[in-house]
Amino acid sequence: MFIERTSVGLDVHARSIAAVAIDTVTGELFKQRLAPGADAVLDWMASLPGPVAVAYEAGPTGFGLARAIRAAGIRCEVAAPSKIRRAAGDRVKTDVRDAVLLARLLRVDDIVSVRVPTITQEAARDLVRAREDVRVDLTRARHRVSKLLLRHGHVYYGGDAWTGKHHQWLRGIRFDGADRAGTRAAYDSDLETVEFALARRARLERAIGELAADSEFTPITRRLCCLRGISTLTGFALAVEIGDWTRFTGSSIGAYLGLVPSEHSSGDSRRQGGITKTGNTHARRLLIEAAWHHKKHYAPGATMRRRWDDAGPASRARGHEGNQRLHRRWTQLAARNKKHTIANTAIARELAGWCWSLATLPD
Repeated sequence: MFIERTSVGLDVHARSIAAVAIDTVTGELFKQRLAPGADAVLDWMASLPGPVAVAYEAGPTGFGLARAIRAAGIRCEVAAPSKIRRAAGDRVKTDVRDAVLLARLLRVDDIVSVRVPTITQEAARDLVRAREDVRVDLTRARHRVSKLLLRHGHVYYGGDAWTGKHHQWLRGIRFDGADRAGTRAAYDSDLETVEFALARRARLERAIGELAADSEFTPITRRLCCLRGISTLTGFALAVEIGDWTRFTGSSIGAYLGLVPSEHSSGDSRRQGGITKTGNTHARRLLIEAAWHHKKHYAPGATMRRRWDDAGPASRARGHEGNQRLHRRWTQLAARNKKHTIANTAIARELAGWCWSLATLPD
């Protein structure tokens, strides 16, 4: 509820901040162009009629400004850009108008805020996303190598690709001759990129493993690993990306991750489409990949039992129940001749609920 006297909207950019304040008592409007940085913003707000509340859109400038404002004892809301209501006929967009809109929405409590992570949580998320970037880079580099070799008639028949044996075969390929110097240089560069990406991935995975073993995310990570398809890397990434699991329920977390069907209904008609794909893309991808593991017959192995022992008896029982339920659902959907991709998405949505159940399980 808005109880402050002055509402402030900030349109934050890398090199400038457009600031607008509305005095709810007098209706006076204050405008100012500020230098980027928390000190300039706090000095300007100190001149406004207090108490003050602030809102700005989440964006590439991060959460440092929000942390500094809150540390000064001022309420600060970081608005979700996709949830800001804009008039359909509004064809004029400026920094000042955006700041005015934020100040007005804050005054009427129509701001949908995003969660501001702590510095430790943001650092862990940076690490997880760096590993995700390396995964994408590695996939692209491998495609470049394999397609270059295919163009020149080199095809590997020795088993699975990208194993130690395959890498040995790759290093043995030569493009001899002066007329093939360009191809040789391109191939050496692409293969070097693959090997460099593998080294980067291994280094980041070691760092993630250390944090997963001893950090504030360790209990949740171990509980999430009680489910099939969720290893330490996946469990830690989900724990970091979701952050505060208590914000959700078992049914609402699927909507947050964009795993629920889109819908366009009016009157007596009701049409549902593909999933909304809103929210955290990285977490959604992890759940989609993990859901495929529940298709096979369920029989707890040594690895799963070791993870259960790390998490405790309550998590063990909940994880076992979830694994049984998810495999049973896969069987039911397959018996109804559902497309495997559609069935897997449905399993991923339910898996999100089981993850929530484990993450919020009392210690």
